[in-house]
Amino acid sequence: MDVLEKLTILTDAAKYDAACTSSGGNRTSKPGYLGNTSTSLAGCCHSFSADGRCVTLLKVLLTNRCVYDCKYCVNRRSNDARRAAFTPEELADLTIQFYRRNYIEGLFLSSGVFRSPDYTTELMIRCLALLRETHRFNGYIHAKAIPGTSPELVERLGLLADRLSVNIELPSETGLKALAPDKTKKAILAPMGQIQARARQSREELVKYRHAPRFAPAGQSTQLIVGATQDTDFHILRLTQGLYDRYGLKRVFYSAYVPVVEHALLPAKDVKPPLLREHRLYQADWLLRFYGFRAEELLDGGNFDTRVDPKCGWALAHPEFFPVEVNTAAYEALLRIPGVGVTSARRILSARRVGPLHVDQLKRLGVVMKRAQYFLTASGKTAEGLRFTQDSALRALMAAERLPQPEMEQLSLFGPAGFS
Repeated sequence: MDVLEKLTILTDAAKYDAACTSSGGNRTSKPGYLGNTSTSLAGCCHSFSADGRCVTLLKVLLTNRCVYDCKYCVNRRSNDARRAAFTPEELADLTIQFYRRNYIEGLFLSSGVFRSPDYTTELMIRCLALLRETHRFNGYIHAKAIPGTSPELVERLGLLADRLSVNIELPSETGLKALAPDKTKKAILAPMGQIQARARQSREELVKYRHAPRFAPAGQSTQLIVGATQDTDFHILRLTQGLYDRYGLKRVFYSAYVPVVEHALLPAKDVKPPLLREHRLYQADWLLRFYGFRAEELLDGGNFDTRVDPKCGWALAHPEFFPVEVNTAAYEALLRIPGVGVTSARRILSARRVGPLHVDQLKRLGVVMKRAQYFLTASGKTAEGLRFTQDSALRALMAAERLPQPEMEQLSLFGPAGFS
């Protein structure tokens, strides 16, 4: 099998891994080295960098041969699929050739478990060592740490890569036992804890010694599959909150389960992936990371109402919090208003120092008024002519989402008579 055939098979096998992201690292250009990575340059697989540019990584598996038999995985050992494997030399050379042709700006490397986690990780380390030490590649590398890998190998991998990730995949231990019996919760969480502790140590060393080796300077991430098991959005979001709190993850990614295999414990192949549910989880994740929400605030069980985004859902469920007066509200309260983001909240704080704000000024500050108008006042007034109940507010918010509007019942926003 030639390299092009391997590339076709192993890039296709990698497409279900969503845990790609911009690096957040800063590896500047050096004389005699090839490439660099910085906050403005890094990114993954046609995603967007901090400055808005679309950038690309070579997203590939080292091999799709796997000794594990995870029921949801297209690469599981019992699946009848074409198998391939790069040698470390082949993949390192391919990455450099693609980089020189300006096809890519870095590498996202994952793998099936070939023979054992340690053996697979040793092959990945050889590939990355060739890139860094032989080809003197200074660009962005994101590598997957395989659960069950020895700590010393995770250490070596982290010194070669900019970002590491350990995929949890299934949100509950029950799901792991049923669908991925070769994996354990302990085997997954152990390298995550090691990566967090070693990255913190590396940052402390760099304060004292400028040329100390950097361990995974862009941090770590993980991926959760949505819809393969009966786990609710509440369970998934609470797990996400715990991962951010305990392991300091940069990102948690959510992947709507695509039924690619037939199994009694999995959704049928004719069931559509829960893409809207995945989207709502990403929106809720953003609220956890940047808006000061906690998982328990957004949900007290079950799944999100897919008709509106989680922030609008929270606002409709807490009429006692609204309306918020933008001229006097604290920054944290402004962030709770649907349609007000981090940037527009800061602009409001800055602009109101000059003079009182009025409703017609808010749009120019970046406030999305089609959502925010129902939840705020400016100088004691709402948008002109606004008279509504919770029913009309919900319909309007759904219209803003461009989703179908089913029949609705009951409702009253801010009291039986509404507010004006």
